[in-house]
Amino acid sequence: MLVDSHCHLNFPDLIKDLPAIKQAMQAHQVGHALCISVTLEDFPQVLALAESNANFFASVGVHPDYEKINEPSVEELVRLANHPKVIAIGETGLDYFRLTGDLEWQRQRFRRHIQAAIASDRPLVIHTRNAAEDTLRIMQEEGAYKVGGVMHCFTENLAVAELAMDMGFYISFSGIVTFKNATSIKDVAKAIPLNRLLIETDSPYLAPTPHRGKTNQPSFVRFVAAELADLRGESLAVIANATTDNFFTLFKHAQAAH
Repeated sequence: MLVDSHCHLNFPDLIKDLPAIKQAMQAHQVGHALCISVTLEDFPQVLALAESNANFFASVGVHPDYEKINEPSVEELVRLANHPKVIAIGETGLDYFRLTGDLEWQRQRFRRHIQAAIASDRPLVIHTRNAAEDTLRIMQEEGAYKVGGVMHCFTENLAVAELAMDMGFYISFSGIVTFKNATSIKDVAKAIPLNRLLIETDSPYLAPTPHRGKTNQPSFVRFVAAELADLRGESLAVIANATTDNFFTLFKHAQAAH
């Protein structure tokens, strides 16, 4: 069995085809999916998916890309996380690629998410782009190691991965690892200990080869797992079993909710 540790099934490209997507997951032996929140406004949709599907889980959080929207307080995040199907805080983190200027508001938002994760005993789902140094610094300063989490859609170097793993974080690879020119990411994927690996689609984005350019979906996580197996010289079954075990080890509330 496989688990998609990060997808956006409430996005229009996917929710309109949900029955077919669920059927494809079953056909590809993708047993569970974590539906990720990116704003407080879309959280009810994310939670509804988790409530109405036994094999879906939800996170709660506000993505760093969204400026000038409803800012979550620590108290609100903790309140929303107090639901058996909410197993993580995020997607949170820092992104210095899409936004420029004074991004202190982004760093403060990230700090509140870490504080909420600790208060609610939920691991973090962290997004970082062009911001690894500040991301790791804030994780350390706010005590993210107390709850751990996952560095989602990992595209940084091995040194960043090792510093995150030192704080109890897992490293998740998306369809990017299947791209022909992603040599540095492939090298990192070979080096991550098996007990720290996760896989994801980040669907509807980043469809893996051989579906690159199409709308991604959770069933395609199988291609990510197959690529990791090839890179590491391991069987698909080994990768599937390890990443599934890792998911339920990290997201301990998923075990109770399933």
